[in-house]
Amino acid sequence: MYVAVKGGEAAIRNAHALLAKRRRGEESVPEIGLDQIAGQLSLAVDRVMAEGSLYDRELAALAIKQARGDLIEAIFLARAFRTTLPRFGASVPVDTGAMRIERRISATFKDLPGGQVLGPTFDYTHRLMDERLATNAAGAPSPLEVGFCRLRPPRTELGSSRVRAGEDWGEGEELREAEAALAQGSLPSPPAPLPQGKRGDTRMPRVTDLLGDEGLIEASPADDGTPPRDLTREPLSFPADRPLRLQALARGDEGFLLALGYSTQRGYARTHPFVGEIRFGTVEVSLPVEELGFAVPLGDIAVTECQSVNQFKGSATEPPQFTRGYGLVFGQSERKAMSMALVDRALRFQELGEEKSAPAQDQEFVLSHCDNVQATGFVEHLKLPHYVDFQAELDLIRRMRAEAEIADEMKEAAE
Repeated sequence: MYVAVKGGEAAIRNAHALLAKRRRGEESVPEIGLDQIAGQLSLAVDRVMAEGSLYDRELAALAIKQARGDLIEAIFLARAFRTTLPRFGASVPVDTGAMRIERRISATFKDLPGGQVLGPTFDYTHRLMDERLATNAAGAPSPLEVGFCRLRPPRTELGSSRVRAGEDWGEGEELREAEAALAQGSLPSPPAPLPQGKRGDTRMPRVTDLLGDEGLIEASPADDGTPPRDLTREPLSFPADRPLRLQALARGDEGFLLALGYSTQRGYARTHPFVGEIRFGTVEVSLPVEELGFAVPLGDIAVTECQSVNQFKGSATEPPQFTRGYGLVFGQSERKAMSMALVDRALRFQELGEEKSAPAQDQEFVLSHCDNVQATGFVEHLKLPHYVDFQAELDLIRRMRAEAEIADEMKEAAE
């Protein structure tokens, strides 16, 4: 006989106490601080901010600590906290063209205005375990690893943007400085950052702009002044236009979008793009103030932007040209931004007159299942008490079996 469990509240309190003990870990080990999580587990913090749709490094670090490192649980905590916050207004669209870049690469042009800025990345590591990290002995990288990783802009012209080689880049100067510093047992200073954005008043052109100058890629959609729907305040409805789709993808689960993006590359939507550009850095956020008549800067946030360049054979109304896929997320999350760009391009099949043939092109399937908070709730609710429901199913199965046995007995008797 299945009966409801008694004393549930006491058991839940004990479970909370055990959870707190497990979260703390061995008490002889110093407790991890939020500053350590934010500084040393920065990519995990970036993911929680992106998929929790709340940009606050300290709160994201707190959520990770409270969730014992379970990032989806941490994202759930961030989303729940977000619902308690008042909204004062909407910022003006951020200008990623004025980004103060920390990393910027292109897979389409080797030599491009501003150069390739490798920045902090795992792309060029050998994926070998660094045993020094286990004993905190790794410390700072060696001078030659500090990385003079900015490729010098070439003295050339590309498209309509003239490239100006920096006169302050001495030939071999950086390497000589590194060798001299190494001989003295110290670290050389890394190259000064490129002047960019509003502070430097020097914009770094996008690769897609270079293609656009020759008319080889579709134009960026014009802003018609219509405010986009707000996914955080309105329920998702279909059909969803591109701004709403991009909102959903930006806070969608990275693993889900990665799998969908991968599927498009393997033939389920025939999408195998070039990465026109990935850039990571900080952009300024401003809030328009009606009383002043202009926008007031609130601060900077870190974002990753990906623009993919996709082949397009043309249609009855459009000539053969490249098309775009777009991804933009909080923090440094290149895998997420690239996956987002792949799925964004796949979801545009209808406006480009392409045939729908794959799951990644089905906006209801993609957008209804990419949210990991919703997915977690629906999957994990299965472990909550279903005693009454199961009892009903159990009684039904027993009754059906009894009826089947009676029918068999009647059949045998008739024979």
